[in-house]
Amino acid sequence: MKTRVGIIGATGYTGVELLRLLFHHPEVEVTALTSQKYAGVEIGRVFPTLMNHLELKCEELSVERISQKVDFVLTAVPHKTAMETVPLFYRRGKKVVDLSADFRLKDPVVYERWYQKHTAADLLPESVYGLPEFHREKIRSAKIVGNPGCYPTGALIGLIPLVKKELISLEAIIVDAKSGVSGAGRDVVLESLFCEVNEGVKAYKIFAHRHTPEIEQELSQIVQREIKVTFVPHLIPMDRGILTTLYVRLIKKLKTEDLLNAFQDYFRGEPFIRIYPKGKLPNTKDVRGSNFCDIGAVVSEPDDRAVVVTAIDNLVKGASGEAVQNMNIMLGCPETMGLEVVPLFP
Repeated sequence: MKTRVGIIGATGYTGVELLRLLFHHPEVEVTALTSQKYAGVEIGRVFPTLMNHLELKCEELSVERISQKVDFVLTAVPHKTAMETVPLFYRRGKKVVDLSADFRLKDPVVYERWYQKHTAADLLPESVYGLPEFHREKIRSAKIVGNPGCYPTGALIGLIPLVKKELISLEAIIVDAKSGVSGAGRDVVLESLFCEVNEGVKAYKIFAHRHTPEIEQELSQIVQREIKVTFVPHLIPMDRGILTTLYVRLIKKLKTEDLLNAFQDYFRGEPFIRIYPKGKLPNTKDVRGSNFCDIGAVVSEPDDRAVVVTAIDNLVKGASGEAVQNMNIMLGCPETMGLEVVPLFP
């Protein structure tokens, strides 16, 4: 029997991306969709791309009613709303993957410094940070998974292997990331309007972006001491994708081939990690619509500098695809189920 899945907040970009991916999943059935704005409206009328694929109406959130329809919950709602919703499903015995920030950070003091007061801090010890390539075993037995942010996914996949292998200095790590506009969500915001974004590139929220503590949390846990990174996000005029450029200092004499071999060794057998050969670097076009994270690297061999580049689709590996990957692990399904889609090109 298929697992019944509910999507809370189904009409944002991550919600519709979850639906697109779950259509390919043979072991689950979407049985409930919620939306405050489109309650009572069939999902195919909200998103014409879904016409003739799913005859299901959006409904207002009633935890009691929806709990009777679902076995597993994916929450694609903003922070604060998630911390009010996830505990209610958790207490009814439902496993949850939350795509907001509310269950990513382990320390409520850190969360409250970057967001607001956490009203479900008692559940933070129960949640697992949902980067499958690094926390797979914990995710397997988790009841709540905090799906990572899009920027941290691209950054951490490129950094954690180098930190664990003690190849780089932990000082002065620079994360330079460029995101498509869908990362800002589907709400109408002045800064995301076409005329504001088109034909321009800008940095924003330097030293103030809320994904910074996620990156620092995961790196700090590895070495058991505080690591700070310089994270500079940029908005670029494309729909989707994140290109992350990581600037690091090597503590061992390496060639480019050595660094690439270190990634190959660490990620051997990982279905969604692709390592580029020397001389080729990732492009967001090559991962568009897929759950892949592509990695390339270059070493300045006369000295200790290295640059690592990762590319992801912010709506897939950076959000909904990673959520499905986490759901598969929690349900005991093959990890790639529903995610074996070829990237869209061009």
